Amino acid sequence: MWKSKLKSTKDRVLSPYLTAAKERLEEFRFYDVASHHLNRLTSREHFTLNADLSYGEHARQKLDLYKAKSPRLDEPLIVFVHGGTWAHGKKEDYLFVGESFAKEGFNVAVINYRLAPEHKFPDYVNDLVIALNYLEKEKQGLNLSTENIILMGHSAGGFNIMSAIYSPYESALVCKHQVKMVIGLAGPYHFKYMGDANLEQAFDLSLDYKEVMPYYFVEKNDIHHVLLLASKDFLVAKSNTLDMHDKLMEVGNISIIKTVPYTGHITLVGSLSSYTSRMFATKAEILTEINKCLGEA
Repeated sequence: MWKSKLKSTKDRVLSPYLTAAKERLEEFRFYDVASHHLNRLTSREHFTLNADLSYGEHARQKLDLYKAKSPRLDEPLIVFVHGGTWAHGKKEDYLFVGESFAKEGFNVAVINYRLAPEHKFPDYVNDLVIALNYLEKEKQGLNLSTENIILMGHSAGGFNIMSAIYSPYESALVCKHQVKMVIGLAGPYHFKYMGDANLEQAFDLSLDYKEVMPYYFVEKNDIHHVLLLASKDFLVAKSNTLDMHDKLMEVGNISIIKTVPYTGHITLVGSLSSYTSRMFATKAEILTEINKCLGEA
């Protein structure tokens, strides 16, 4: 009896902690460790941070704005969208991205968006559109230029930025003509999600993938597209980037593919940090293409 009562009491005491630990373990991903260490190594001297700006009413509809202390004359704005299979990730993990480009004179907005499985396509794409409209509306109060917008997304975030431009739905993006570049890092743009539980949770299974993928809605525009591949990416198939590039070129759009040596799916985005960019070509390639696009050599 005493043993039984003790066990019951112990279980009641431990269960909240075990539950919390289990939830943290389920949310854990390898890139959490990588981003944590990169952020610890990241300087805070090149930017001022406006954190947790609400662009909508949902708790996930927030963004962090990194304002460059020494901005470029053309005042470009990078809007970065994280990956995580549309079910994981948070803006705070990417402080190293904000700092790395603020250091080069860019203002950088890093956004959160609503996550699967509670939210499915197109909710997370709509959140990017809402965030961009918010930045356009509030630009004076934020002392921000939106004349040269650069969309940058990694993995699932790459899908989001491409879908914000190429969508089966009528776009509500009010500043679409101000988007000068789209930079996709190992993005999935043309794939079938049926049969993969991790992917199925992010999409309405009543929709055929051809009704969803940005690949099928590409149209002519003046946006410069830079599609980056990791040389050792074993997570997202290379065909996504190759197919998207071919479709963009087919309609006469500007598209460039770059393969970054010695990078995998996660290290590709990690290589953007000021600390690691000396060892990888990722950031240098991006800056070169931005300067070509914006005409600042």
